[in-house]
Formats: sequence, C-alpha cells, structure tokens
Amino acid sequence: MVTIVDWKKRNSEDGREFNALILQGELELIQSKETGRFYATAKKASISCTFNDVVCATLIGKTLPGQIEKMECDPYEYTIPDSGEVIILSHTYYYDPVPRTMEQSVFGVRAA
Repeated sequence: MVTIVDWKKRNSEDGREFNALILQGELELIQSKETGRFYATAKKASISCTFNDVVCATLIGKTLPGQIEKMECDPYEYTIPDSGEVIILSHTYYYDPVPRTMEQSVFGVRAA
C-alpha cells in the first residue's frame, strides 16, 4: 500500500499548470553502508492528476494498492534540500499500482 501524503503544483513542458499527488510507500529499514546502523525510511514518488486543489487536499491520508519501485535512469543532478549539496543520481522512483505478494517482491516475480 502507498499513502497520499501531499500534493504539489507542477508545470508541463508547454507551461500548463497541473497538480501531482505525492505518494509514500511502506516503512523500510535500511542498513547504513558507513556505520552499519539501521535507519527508517520510505520511498516517495509523484503521479500527475486531473484534480483541483480542493480535491487534492482532501485526498491526503488516503491509501492506494501497489508500491513504489526504484528504476534506473539517465544520470541527473539533485540538490539535497537540507544541505544544498548537489549530487548525481541515476535512479528514480515510480508508482506501480499492481499489488505483489511477498514472494513476488523477494524473488522479483511480476504478476501476469
């Protein structure tokens, strides 16, 4: 399951404004490569929508089936909001609405 945690105004390539829902996945525990200690995190992704501001605001807290997946992409610059540091990333996250079982997630098997 994913949860709608926010919404943002965006602009299309031709300059038109639209809204995007911000989705957050399940809690994950990740082990730090530097310290070996675990920390809690959750993947986030956005999806465009046709809803107005009022509807977007009422959707916060709603859940949807599926999960947020990591996908490789062409490298791009990303500025870390808290520090202002610019790093190069080569992955992005996207929303996959198809629910999977634990076995499918662990073994990489997709539902047909």
